[in-house]
Amino acid sequence: MSLAGKHILVTAGPTWTAVDRVRVLTSVFSGETGLRIARSFKEQGCKVTLFMGPGRAKFQTSDWTEMNVQQFFYYDDLKDLLEKTDLSQFDAILHSSAVSDFQSSDVYQGKKSSKDGFNIPLIPTEKLVDKIRLATPKSFLVKFKLQVGLSREELHEIALNSLKASNAELIVANNLDEMDGEAHQTYIIDPEGNSIPASTKTDLCDHLITQLRRALD
Repeated sequence: MSLAGKHILVTAGPTWTAVDRVRVLTSVFSGETGLRIARSFKEQGCKVTLFMGPGRAKFQTSDWTEMNVQQFFYYDDLKDLLEKTDLSQFDAILHSSAVSDFQSSDVYQGKKSSKDGFNIPLIPTEKLVDKIRLATPKSFLVKFKLQVGLSREELHEIALNSLKASNAELIVANNLDEMDGEAHQTYIIDPEGNSIPASTKTDLCDHLITQLRRALD
């Protein structure tokens, strides 16, 4: 089946959470994988919306002209974007953004400075993927799960439990230790526990296209 004309949302890149008015907490992720995924669906003729965080991914002019790109910086920016967007318009949502798991419970409204250092009280953030699922139960949802230093069996188990917790259709599991530029070992897992390995970003995009062609038929 052709994916031409399907409406696809991709979230990508990290989110910031504020420490004070000039400092933020964030992650090392660039958003490059999400951008590559968005481009791959655009090339299939999909109508792609990309919510992109403050990463280092390099855009091309065609990204801006051929996709609906909306930038965000902070966790709350992405949360607001998701809440203000009619998510039910999308046939599929691929939530690859590296969303902050924690935020400060006491953001200082100036600039913290102390030669003795300071502590940052952290509280968990809401799981945005679960808010996506509640907002659009019928859209095909692909969740992403990254872990560090686990065996493949441990990664698979954690990812499968995460998929079921969010009631997603697929989850992309990856281990930071197996990511190096284009080399990007991932596992696309379905609710039955079936796993499709992909060893590069290109492989991942190709497998996701194949899976969505089948699902949206």
